[in-house]
Amino acid sequence: MSKERLTPVRGSGRAHVVVVGAGMVGLSTAWFLQEHDVDVTVVERSGVAAGSSWGNAGWISPGLSVPLSDPSVLKYGMKAVLDPNSPLYVPLKPDARLARFMLGFARRCTPGQWMRTMHHYVPVNQRALSAYDALETGGVKAISHEAPIMAAFLKAADAAGLEHEIELIHEAGLDLETTEVDNATLRAELPIVSDKVERAIRIGGQRYIDPGAYVEALAASVQERGGDVVIGSNVRALRHGPQGVTVEMVSGEPVHGDAVVLATGAWLPELAARCGVKVPLRAGRGYSFSVAVTEPTARPVPSPVYFPYERVACTPYGDRLRVGGTMEFADTEAPLNADRVEAIVRSGRPLLTGVDWDDREDVWVGGRPVTVDGLPLVGATKVPRVWVNGGHGMWGITLGPLSGQLLAEQMVSGVVPRELVPFDPTR
Repeated sequence: MSKERLTPVRGSGRAHVVVVGAGMVGLSTAWFLQEHDVDVTVVERSGVAAGSSWGNAGWISPGLSVPLSDPSVLKYGMKAVLDPNSPLYVPLKPDARLARFMLGFARRCTPGQWMRTMHHYVPVNQRALSAYDALETGGVKAISHEAPIMAAFLKAADAAGLEHEIELIHEAGLDLETTEVDNATLRAELPIVSDKVERAIRIGGQRYIDPGAYVEALAASVQERGGDVVIGSNVRALRHGPQGVTVEMVSGEPVHGDAVVLATGAWLPELAARCGVKVPLRAGRGYSFSVAVTEPTARPVPSPVYFPYERVACTPYGDRLRVGGTMEFADTEAPLNADRVEAIVRSGRPLLTGVDWDDREDVWVGGRPVTVDGLPLVGATKVPRVWVNGGHGMWGITLGPLSGQLLAEQMVSGVVPRELVPFDPTR
């Protein structure tokens, strides 16, 4: 792994870094670089939190941030290809690169590989919440809400998969507080959960946010501290010269910096591949929407609810509930697939009560950057003065701030934090 250190081109004064991407990962990187007296410019083609940062569940869940290469994924087999109602869906169409990616991903869906990867997640999971604390005590005007995640199951036997995963998480060395919840307590705490649910497990020590609002507040903090956030800047290429790195745009003026950080989510390969980052990455698209919460559960829902068997995640947002789920491997720019939304609705109806499933708003699809080996890409590339931060899969909200904090430390010190060694983007 490269031990390159960020230095101003002229050898003195404050360094200036251009961060490409204004999602949670990119803006966290910019914010923590400012903590080291680095000037930053964030460039973004669409808008703040315009990608997967906006419509995800908003969970800060280090207790559940585990490798996506779960051996149980293989049980979907051809169902994932043929059934659009499957929690994991791969469209049946000719795509040689996607086929190679899925084969490589499937080869890693073994118990041994899962555990090896989990050992790499444990150190970052242990520090994930502290990075949020640093943001919020440092002036970001947003709140991460402390709340457990309630895992619920229509059939008691369906909990076996999560129980096994919890055992493995403990075996890997991560403390995870879990409590069996009886039906009476579940009904009292979360009357929104259907009375058909037979079993529930409370997972403590987690948090949640409104991801769009939080990332907007993070962008505002970067600007208040002297950084620039430039929207409508579609990066075409990077050019090196005696003045550092020039970020060339499809249209508009280029931006110059002493260094560049690529944090473009599912679009990362477009620029990172030219810098020696060869780890395959595809968009694992997630869907979400919000629904109205009605009688008899008129009081606010106090915490997130997770239905692991159906892969449905629910997060409270005022008098509404954000419902999300599925993993669809499709083109990043492909249009929203309404069938996937309907599949979530069909899965969700028997799980919740007091929800108006026909009052759907904010229907969304976003591409989560999934690497073939399930590990993020954080660190220096093979091109001098170019770093990357991405490939977090479903855990960009949980791990984005810490990744930004650790990468900023690496850039200014030239020392690779031990937590980032497995995430070397040139591996």
